[in-house]
Amino acid sequence: GKKCLIVTGKTSAKKSGALDELISVFNELDIEYSVFDEITENPLTKNCCNGGKAARDFGADFVVGIGGGSPLDASKAVCVYATNSHIVNDDIYTAKVENEPLPLVVIGTTSGTGSEVSGVSVLTRENGRKQSISGKNYYADYAIADAKYTYSVPYRTTVSTALDALAHAVESMFSPRADFLTQQFALISIKMIYPILVKLNETKELPTEEERNTLYFASLYAGFALNKGGTGFPHGMGYALTEDYGVPHGIACAIFLPQYLRECEKANHTLFNQLLEVMDDDKEAVEKLIYELCDLHISIPDERIKEYEKHWETLKNFKNSPTDFNNKDAVALVKNLFR
Repeated sequence: GKKCLIVTGKTSAKKSGALDELISVFNELDIEYSVFDEITENPLTKNCCNGGKAARDFGADFVVGIGGGSPLDASKAVCVYATNSHIVNDDIYTAKVENEPLPLVVIGTTSGTGSEVSGVSVLTRENGRKQSISGKNYYADYAIADAKYTYSVPYRTTVSTALDALAHAVESMFSPRADFLTQQFALISIKMIYPILVKLNETKELPTEEERNTLYFASLYAGFALNKGGTGFPHGMGYALTEDYGVPHGIACAIFLPQYLRECEKANHTLFNQLLEVMDDDKEAVEKLIYELCDLHISIPDERIKEYEKHWETLKNFKNSPTDFNNKDAVALVKNLFR
């Protein structure tokens, strides 16, 4: 193609250097481009729909998404909206995709979501609730996986995104949909991530470039596992903390990971022991590390918890978990953590 819509947020594409390098290449190749930088954290379907319109108006032949999980997930949706003008905002969850999405290249700038390699896009509905959409229309055609674009990520975001990748690996590993291959991807990812999380917690310092490289490719391995296994209740519950309390996504999911690990041990003791073996740690130390890294101190009132209990009655992530953990168990967990 000769015309490209670049989909980004306001900061990471520039800070990482990826945007400048991309523009330099486009200038050399005489490719016209337009930058759509209206993507926020937890991208809104409305903004992505606007991005699709921007692509149509510009006559874009393809899209490049640059950023962490939010811009990458948004760029997938933009490609669908761009070629399907009948799909508006939340319609993306129900309307038929009649035309092939625009071709998509993604450039990751964080080590967390694995969105580069998954057919999943997590968006925020018009009512403020997050919901994922997946399938063949939500894969990138190419992923430029260069860990140097993650070197500028600050400490707290590095921790949150690494915890997100760990959650992807652990949750998908024990999913009823997992298979032997995806479990191996998950174990590889966990073995790469866990010792770096231990060091981050001990030193409170940024990772070295070598550790950044390790975290980035670990997030991709976790993405491969996630793409088949999907996520369990930590992700489903974590959305609420992000929506209502602004908790960063990785931390919002990981705070529920210790309970998920307890469920995993009950469901599959052999696989759980493999998990501890690659972590080279005992379960009490793993739980302690996760809670310390999350460092989350919020209080959730009873009225809000009752809303969650109702909302979580139909949460699919519970069924994708290894035990019969349900919305009432989730409420008890929330009360234990945040009261």
